Amino acid sequence: MTTPYVIGIGNAVMDVISPTDDDRLAALGIRKGIMQLIERERSEYLMAAQADDHGPGRAQSRLVPGGSVANTLAGIGMLGLRTAFIGRVADDPLGLSYAEQTEAAGTVFVNPPVAGEQLPTSRSIIFVTPDGERSMNTYLGISAELGPDDVNPAVFQGAGWLFLEGYLFDKPKGKEAFLKAARSCHEAGGQAGIALSDPFCVDRHRADFRRLVAGPMDYVIGNVHEWQSLYQVEDLEEALRLAAADCGTVICTRSGDDAILIREGERVTAPVHRVVPVDATGAGDQFAAGLIYGLALGAPLAVAGRMGCIAAAEVIGHVGPRPERDLRADFRAEGLV
Repeated sequence: MTTPYVIGIGNAVMDVISPTDDDRLAALGIRKGIMQLIERERSEYLMAAQADDHGPGRAQSRLVPGGSVANTLAGIGMLGLRTAFIGRVADDPLGLSYAEQTEAAGTVFVNPPVAGEQLPTSRSIIFVTPDGERSMNTYLGISAELGPDDVNPAVFQGAGWLFLEGYLFDKPKGKEAFLKAARSCHEAGGQAGIALSDPFCVDRHRADFRRLVAGPMDYVIGNVHEWQSLYQVEDLEEALRLAAADCGTVICTRSGDDAILIREGERVTAPVHRVVPVDATGAGDQFAAGLIYGLALGAPLAVAGRMGCIAAAEVIGHVGPRPERDLRADFRAEGLV
């Protein structure tokens, strides 16, 4: 059997991770334990401050490629499928490192870093305190400028699955890129899907998201709040009824409760085995990785959902948004493969 091929489109954000302490956070004016969007000038200030922190005995910053869909593709690749990532980075040190590390991890980085671009590579400057809290300061930079010119239909030949990141839906160019990618995927015989990503993003673009879900998307992943926001209803069951009328495959995650999966009249739940999270970063990204892996292999809906739950449980058991062990052993242990 030909190995399934998954293409993702999303924000290419370099995580710049550095140890620090509470006093330093206070001195830099950083709110502990949250993710906040910052402007370019603030990002350059924090990058310089991070560099100043690395005196004798202090660990250096780590550069780790991130971004929601990029994390999902890394998980899918670790499970053994072929992956490619369409993202936008600048021809600067962070962008070159992002592309190089992505390729080294086994995911094709489709578009070369952009030379002569005024916007720098996107970055999330993450300060980690001794208690494990991550304080994230994200500058979106060039990745938010991804548009239809970044999508080459030829890339989709042989691709069975496309996965899109709702965060990129904030700009008209991102919407055009998504539609072009979905069309290219369908022309190549593949399935296109999206993660709703954020209820506030859904609020801002509800009408366009509704058209996307009811139109070119074959599968959509969202949590309770995102589905309720999309259909502007308080009742989850009503939201899922409306979603299933719009889209062929609907997946709802529920923060520690069993996931709900609906496909063409079939409704199943995937059990979640609760674990105490060490770092919740990447739980949704890796749920998507396990789910898409199962769907791409043609597994039953309940099995694909359970694979997603296992992948999410693994990633919240350690610091970092990508798996640290071979999840296929876990799948075999439960008789899923």
